This record gives sequence, structure tokens and C-alpha cells, in this order.
Amino acid sequence: MILAGDVGGTKVHLALYNFESGKLLQVRDQKYPAHQFDSLEAVVNAFLTDADEKGKIAAACFGCPGPVRDGHLKLTNLPWTLDARDLQKSLGIEHIFLINDLEATGYGIPELGQDQIFTLHAGDPTAVGHRGLIAAGTGLGEALLIYTGRATGGSAGASHAHLPLPSEGGHCDFAARNDREVALLKYLQGTLNGRVSFERVVSGIGIKNIYAFLRDIEKLHEPQWLKDRLAAEDPNAVIGHCAEDGSSSICFETMKIFSAAYGAETGNIALKVLATGGMYLGGGIAPKMIKTLQNGTFMQAFLDKGRMSPLLQSVPVRVILDDTCAVLGAAAFAESRAAEISGHSERAASIHA
Repeated sequence: MILAGDVGGTKVHLALYNFESGKLLQVRDQKYPAHQFDSLEAVVNAFLTDADEKGKIAAACFGCPGPVRDGHLKLTNLPWTLDARDLQKSLGIEHIFLINDLEATGYGIPELGQDQIFTLHAGDPTAVGHRGLIAAGTGLGEALLIYTGRATGGSAGASHAHLPLPSEGGHCDFAARNDREVALLKYLQGTLNGRVSFERVVSGIGIKNIYAFLRDIEKLHEPQWLKDRLAAEDPNAVIGHCAEDGSSSICFETMKIFSAAYGAETGNIALKVLATGGMYLGGGIAPKMIKTLQNGTFMQAFLDKGRMSPLLQSVPVRVILDDTCAVLGAAAFAESRAAEISGHSERAASIHA
């Protein structure tokens, strides 16, 4: 049995998996509010209350926001410090791995079915090559999926065609592209007292920043009913929903700016990795704003790369709809690495059983 986790700034998603005919089969899963716990160990212990179940776990992997160095990291959006060796001792699981959350998502993409991915832009679907991954959620995650030319599949020893490389590109400098974005940049430089990264615009934090800019600087009207909803509900969910249904002009304009910045940075990654194999949008925001992504603003910004626009026209752009992708990828990574170390593969055993 494999324990996998997606550790986010807002929630921690844990799941147990077995294998059936080489495919990951979820046994059970649970999501926990991250702020209610003081450590990852506490979350795992809340999840693993059955001693017999815990004893069957062969390996575990957790996808975490932030750079992992020698099995150690300080989380980006949570006050936790994690160490794989400490977790092995405290949880009593022989093989525990920590990887970047976007790296985990990259490993999860081959585990998804066609119905779990939405094609925003077809491009050239027959093309192969490197891919890129960008995920707006609590923060902004990015990863490069390097084409290895190897086969994918469910047989023992098969290697993924794409090797995920973690990145902290979401913390690169925000690049304003027009007068409105320049004004937004200047506003954020003032409110943040200096440097502005892409994460401050393309993320859950970014949605609230853009909304505040439109309300306070451009003086777009904020009706009382909207102000009341923002105070009582999740602001990002309200803004996104009201943009999708057209009930609020300030929300529509917020998501328009957000979509353009999202598309521009997606195009930047596509150029940097030469993503002829496609770009993938992960995270919790994109699946909730499909209508907004389809209105043209995202793709216009994605393609607006001067002489390189024809190249990007051929790049497929796909949205990951399944919110378990990172957990699936963590499970796949845990089994693969544990198999390399121990010489026994649970995935392979499920094929030959």
C-alpha cells in the first residue's frame, strides 16, 4: 500500500493507494484544513488511525510547495519545516519521499484519463517534446516536463516519457505588458513595499490584489451585495463565480486581468522550455474558470509573443480537471522510488498477479 499527499497552503490532501493491473487504485482519501495542524506528522496521524492499515504501507510521498533539498524543506505558504528522515522515524514508514508539489503533479499527468483533461487549445496534438506545467492556487507553481523519449506505461520498469523538474518560477518578476498592468504593478509595488512577483498576480492572492486595484485605483463600482458576499464567503470563489455568470463588472474585469497574466506567463514557460509537447494548467483555480479561460483573453496573451507567435500556435494547452493529480503523482513516485531501492515493485506485482 502507498501513502500519498498533496500539501498545500490551504489544505492537505492524503490518500492511500493499491495497484490493480498496473493502475493506481485509491483505497480512501481525506482533506484536512492545513491551518488546524502544527505539522504534517499531525495530519498523517489523524489520517492513519488504523494500526493494521498503517502497517501495510510500503512507501509514502508528499508533494509540497517550495524547494526540496536533500529531503528537507521549509514550506512556502505554511509555517512547517519538513525532513524526510524525521518523518520516517516518527511515522514508522520505511520509505518516505518529499518532492515539490508541481513535480508531483507532473508525475500524475500520465496517470490521468482523457476525461480528466480539458483541451483549451488543440495546437498540434501529434507533436512530441518537452512540456510545461503551471498551477495557480494559493500560490503559483511551475515545473518543466523534460521529454526523455522513453515509453510510458503500466509495466514494471517502464519510465515516464517526461521527467518533471521542479521550479520556483512563480517567484520571478511580474512583467507588465500594457498600461493597465503597469498601473497594477505600481500599485502592488506600493502595497507590497517593493518587488512584485508573478505569484502576486497569478494566484489566489493575486485575484484579491487585482480586485483591490480595480476598486481602489480604477474606482470600479463595488455593489453592497458583492461587498457583503466577499465578507461572508471565500472572496476568490465569489469573484470567480460572479465573473463566470456575468453578475459583476468588477469581478469580470478582475478575472480578465488575471487570465491575461496567466496566459502570458504560460506562454513564457512554453518559450523557455520549448514546450512542443504542450502546456498544462494545474492547481485549483483553472478548472473553476473554464468559461473565463475560453473567452479569448488567456489565449491572446499566450500567443502574443511577437515573432514566436506561430511557434506557440502549435503548442497544445490543456487544463487538468482532476484535483487528485498531485496525489496520484506522489503515489506513483513513491512506488517507483521504493521499487528502485528495495527491488520489489507493487505495480509490477499487480500486473503479474
